[in-house]
Amino acid sequence: MNSAPKKRQWRNSTQMELIVTYSIVFLVLIIALTVSLYTGFSTRMRESSVQESAKLLEQTGKSLEDYLHNMRRTAYAIYYNVIKSKDIAVDSFNSEMSLLYQANRDSLVSVALYRSDGTLVAASPNAVEKKDVDAKEQEWFEEAMRQMENQHFSNPHVQNLFDNPGYQYHWVVSLSEAVNMTENGNYVPGVLLVDMSYTAIKEKMDDVNSGRSDNSYIYLTDPLGNIIYHPQQMQIGAGLFKENNRVVRNYGDGVHEETFQGVDRTVIVDTISYTGWKMVSVIPSESMSALLYNTKAFVVMITAAVILAAFLVNQIVAARISKPLIRLSDTIQNLENGAVLDGRVYDDGSLEVVNLGKAIESYISQIDRLMQDVVNEQEEKRTLELDALQSQINPHFLYNTLDSIMWMIEGEKNQEAIFMISQLAQLFRISLSQGMTMISMRDEIKHVQSYMNIQKVRYKNRFTCEFDVSEEILDCITVKLIIQPILENAIYHGVKDMEEGEIHVHGYRDGDDVYIDVTDNGYGMSEEEVARLFEDKIHRSSRGSGVGMMNVHKRIRLRFGEPYGLIAESELDVGTRIRIHIPYIPFTPDNQKKLENRRGA
Repeated sequence: MNSAPKKRQWRNSTQMELIVTYSIVFLVLIIALTVSLYTGFSTRMRESSVQESAKLLEQTGKSLEDYLHNMRRTAYAIYYNVIKSKDIAVDSFNSEMSLLYQANRDSLVSVALYRSDGTLVAASPNAVEKKDVDAKEQEWFEEAMRQMENQHFSNPHVQNLFDNPGYQYHWVVSLSEAVNMTENGNYVPGVLLVDMSYTAIKEKMDDVNSGRSDNSYIYLTDPLGNIIYHPQQMQIGAGLFKENNRVVRNYGDGVHEETFQGVDRTVIVDTISYTGWKMVSVIPSESMSALLYNTKAFVVMITAAVILAAFLVNQIVAARISKPLIRLSDTIQNLENGAVLDGRVYDDGSLEVVNLGKAIESYISQIDRLMQDVVNEQEEKRTLELDALQSQINPHFLYNTLDSIMWMIEGEKNQEAIFMISQLAQLFRISLSQGMTMISMRDEIKHVQSYMNIQKVRYKNRFTCEFDVSEEILDCITVKLIIQPILENAIYHGVKDMEEGEIHVHGYRDGDDVYIDVTDNGYGMSEEEVARLFEDKIHRSSRGSGVGMMNVHKRIRLRFGEPYGLIAESELDVGTRIRIHIPYIPFTPDNQKKLENRRGA
């Protein structure tokens, strides 16, 4: 007689337990969801703000780089179209320099050409020097003579070289570089000066900062941290405002978090090409406080509504799922004990239980698919890594080669120009390789021979390069573009400044392995410098290809595995040898296709 009440009591107990349990679970989940939502919103807002600032910084940097690039082109035009085409002993430079100045007068203050002893050769628009100014004592002059192979950008300063009839004083940024002039048929050193208007730079930066609605701002420093531009520059000069520029100079490009004068800030740094200037975007944490407050209120309202709905739903759901839930649990228990899923997990009871059964069934069927997705994702990651490594080819070599061809044609050296063009065409044909990454060693050797033919013409045979490659390795397969970066380093960092530079390429087979030794008699490197060749990052040089030893090392290992790659040996004042180690695999269409589709070792 008591079984029915006991059964009802059990059901009520189960239902109450479900209500209490689900209520607690929902409450915990909702609190966690609230925290997660708020954290997520805050993070996304911060990321959005950082991304917008980074995009603005990139656009501003590009605009400034374009401006500086135009100044460099002006310097190139003066050097190649005026200085190199005249003899200072018999020709006047003033008219040509004046024309170039007039064409760029909106962004230029003056251009001038000096001898290495500081004597003025030509200038525009004003060629009357001040009596108490010695050009040799100017910082831009000293920098140009100290590092004669580079162009140099100064910090903003007042242009004080020439008498100005209007007594106007211009703030300028000076571009200077060492040049070779011709005097009575002989080369004499000198310095070319291009004074750019600082006002143009300031206006660009003012426009960017004036368009920002929050407290964030962008400022500009030189490589030593000295401020070139700041929206609060007058307050900084008066000691009323401070900036963290001395610390920021040690930051690399990217996003950094810092606390300055008790304020948490996000700092984004972008380095301007050619100059080493750093463009810095500062985002104070309080700039997002108001928006975060509104987000917090919205999340609290959503949380309260979800909690109320959860309690109401729990009472309804608990009464309907208590009985079928036990049967569902039995089915799941059988699966846990090793039973094979055959058809539905459970298809009876309340809708929630049926959906739960379908969900479990779906989860089981998705496990294999998810595992395969993980494998595919890892393979794709390796593919992207390889593609990124292979894409880091700087166009500087092409620019210099085309520049050399242009001067050959203008100098009526047609045969030399034809030779250079044919070598360049063959170099790019093999570089493209119809989109293939794996090529024959024969094509790789042809590629670097074309490259060295071009370089020897460009450097007027200052060095020699000998190839001693065994015939038996020419038909093996290799990753393309692995020898050129090493030869490039041998030239730029080894023999280009030597009177009798020698480079030797020796290729041979040893058992199942192929070795390519690139040896030079250059200045060599210390053990520390050799170790830095294989640091896990890519260094771009303003004069090299930027591919780097580590790039080649990684590309070989991604295709052939860990035992292969590069080995470096060097001794100061003796020379350097870089050894390429790859397996011997015959070059066949099948092997090429297999290695092209391979995602690392």
